[in-house]
Amino acid sequence: MGLMLGSRPPHKAGGIAGTVSGFSTRWVSLLCIASFCLGVVVVNRFWTMPDSVDSENHVTSLGKYGPRDIYPAINCEKKLGASETGDILSQVSKTHDIIMTLDKTVSSLEMQLAAARAAKAENEAKSKDTKLGNNLSNNRSKVFFVMGIITAFSSRKRRDSIRETWMPQGQDLKKLEKEKGIIIRFVIGHSATPGGVLDRAIDAEEAQHKDFLRLNHVEGYHELSSKTQIYFSTAAAKWDADFYVKVDDDVHVHYCPPSIKARVYIGCMKSGPVLAQKGIKYHEPEYWKFGEEGNKYFRHATGQIYAISKDLATYVSVNRHILHRYANEDVSLGSWFIGLDVEHIDERSLCCGTPPDCEWKAQAGNHCAASFDWSCSGICKSVERMKDVHQRCGEGGGAIWHSSS
Repeated sequence: MGLMLGSRPPHKAGGIAGTVSGFSTRWVSLLCIASFCLGVVVVNRFWTMPDSVDSENHVTSLGKYGPRDIYPAINCEKKLGASETGDILSQVSKTHDIIMTLDKTVSSLEMQLAAARAAKAENEAKSKDTKLGNNLSNNRSKVFFVMGIITAFSSRKRRDSIRETWMPQGQDLKKLEKEKGIIIRFVIGHSATPGGVLDRAIDAEEAQHKDFLRLNHVEGYHELSSKTQIYFSTAAAKWDADFYVKVDDDVHVHYCPPSIKARVYIGCMKSGPVLAQKGIKYHEPEYWKFGEEGNKYFRHATGQIYAISKDLATYVSVNRHILHRYANEDVSLGSWFIGLDVEHIDERSLCCGTPPDCEWKAQAGNHCAASFDWSCSGICKSVERMKDVHQRCGEGGGAIWHSSS
């Protein structure tokens, strides 16, 4: 019966509509995927091109220049003329001289600073003692030199042998101090039990002779480095001397050396072996610091007798808490001056032996300032032999009065 309302008219199979309907499900999807891939490839190609182009341009630009244009040409084969070489050597020499001058200036300033510190410390100590009621306002006595004779509690006979020979006594000792400015003292500390029998014996000896310098130091053979250090500090604080002498109590002193210059370390200089073996005399526990086994010490004054100038004594006093102490006191003293601008004087008159050595030298006009036996590090059996050495090698009781101040 006619067409029903809402019904579609029939389509013919084949035709354009049927063809589009057939492609829409399969080919359109493939076409979209292909388009996407093509887009990715094209985009990536355009993004990397600028870098490539820049690199090519850079390489091309570098290619226009040779290695000599890029890096400055240096003629390594060029030789300096004689005049140019002389100018350079002259400049090097002048620079070296300037450095040496500055080094000496710095060293001198360090010494002056040390002296200023010592003076300041002394003034502060005096001020403190004055507040405590001790009147120490008097300044240090100005003297020619101080000689400290290092001694021990057991060395009473040695001290007496020196008093009976080359060391003035009583009023002569005071006269020597007043007229010549020469101070001579036996140097000793205290026992491990202060106020004990050993200390009381020294007190009685001091009351009789008035020739001791007492140190704030505990006596002991292995403490000689510390004792020497404290001696110089104590003497420098008590007397303003041109120089300070240290001598052992088994050495004969014939006459005293003349005044010495600033920053001078004087003695019989030696360089003995570093003894690494334990249990022997003068063993060096810190032998490894001096290099291989069999090495020798640096040059230093032998411990029997030596002298240092005022500024060096001040240096020791100010820096006593940081100066290293070796087992042997003469090595310790020498080590304290190695890094300083100090003049080492090898005074051969301090190297004399006992008779007949000192006799022969005196006959030849080379008088000895001191005598001792190297084998004993002092006069062997000094108590018995001191008078004989004094008679045969001494210059008489008035020799010390001819020391020039």
